[in-house]
Amino acid sequence: MTLRFGTDGVRAHADELTPEFTARLGQAAARVLGGPRLVVGMDTRASGPSIAAALAGGVQAEGVEVDLLGVVPTPAVACLSARDGVPGAVISASHNSWHDNGIKFFAPGGRKLRDDVEARLEAELDALVHGATPVPAPVELDGRDVAAVEAYEQAVLGALEGRDLRGLSVVVDCANGAASAVAPDVLRRLGAEVHVIHAEPDGRNINDGCGSTHPGDLQAAVVSTGAALGLAFDGDADRLLAVDEHGSLVDGDQLIAMCALDLRARRLLPDDTVVVTVMTNLGFKLAMRDAGITVVETAVGDRYVLEALEDGGWGLGGEQSGHIIFRQRATTGDGLLTAVSVADLVQRSGAPLSVHAAVMQRLPQVLVNVRVAERDPAIAELIAPAIAAEEAALGETGRVLIRPSGTEPLVRVMVEAPTAELAAAAADRLAAAVEAVAGGSAG
Repeated sequence: MTLRFGTDGVRAHADELTPEFTARLGQAAARVLGGPRLVVGMDTRASGPSIAAALAGGVQAEGVEVDLLGVVPTPAVACLSARDGVPGAVISASHNSWHDNGIKFFAPGGRKLRDDVEARLEAELDALVHGATPVPAPVELDGRDVAAVEAYEQAVLGALEGRDLRGLSVVVDCANGAASAVAPDVLRRLGAEVHVIHAEPDGRNINDGCGSTHPGDLQAAVVSTGAALGLAFDGDADRLLAVDEHGSLVDGDQLIAMCALDLRARRLLPDDTVVVTVMTNLGFKLAMRDAGITVVETAVGDRYVLEALEDGGWGLGGEQSGHIIFRQRATTGDGLLTAVSVADLVQRSGAPLSVHAAVMQRLPQVLVNVRVAERDPAIAELIAPAIAAEEAALGETGRVLIRPSGTEPLVRVMVEAPTAELAAAAADRLAAAVEAVAGGSAG
């Protein structure tokens, strides 16, 4: 087997997700995850239907039914998985271009797989790939489960507990992805004045110069329309970034910070604690410290954030990338739930988004990706002296993080410092140290 699970399932160039591999993965999922059926959703990539057919063939070969939801946000699959107590699968490569695709799974109850379950799934997949049993044929499944989509929309609408967004003007960038139909509908049902951009998927334009990874069009649209805020989804709508009334980007750290303060003020933040990842900006942690809110840190990945939330009994967590979990309402990062929560905060408070975003001051952060020949989890140990030197120079005014990518042969070098120039210089020195021991090049 050439493909392995990364930070968020299996992800590769769509051509690498062959019918044979995908069918075997479906068989393995049916055996390991259990349950009488598997709910399956996808984003808008051209390769989605054929991958779904191959996956369904493998699942059904093991005697498990497949409920194809059609094009839906990833959190919709998690929502239905949680409601019905069955496993789920999503065919998506998130924020990547249309050339890529992937498959990620939810355990019964709507939670992403824990590491031990993922390891069992990989072992079962290996055995099937190297076995001699016939490869199941693809099974074509048609349509979109309208009732399932409505159930998800109702779950999101319920988060406002009867409040609405009447009179609030928003611009929504759907990334030509899974949010294209659902997000505008939910916001309009709440009474918002909705301007929609990039909501005409054609199978190849997902994330193409749009969405949370390319917010330029959204920033311009917010300014030109005079909207109160902009909302940017990624391809599968499990993350959200926002744009304030001036057209300035508001990232996941800022969204989590403002939501944490709001929930705490309403006595809805359990133990006055929030969960974030090692990539979260130091400015967030300083703001939470000043507010008396405890910050718990995890590895990168919203599944690790959820595990910490559940283990501690806490309610809010997320990532700088915009994966934000409201645990009382969802079991995974949910871009649409975050969107209505942020819009509701602006509506209730009467203060513009820029004021809420200013609750934390982001330290300049520089991220350098170093492409290497092979992924090496121990890379930080190999350049420990270089890391120690930079950390000593920064002291408490910044930090360093060296992290191998979970999905690509990359080492991510992140530095935060009082100025962008200091951060960039330190990041360049560390990237050179990575190249010296692992080969490759920075980009």
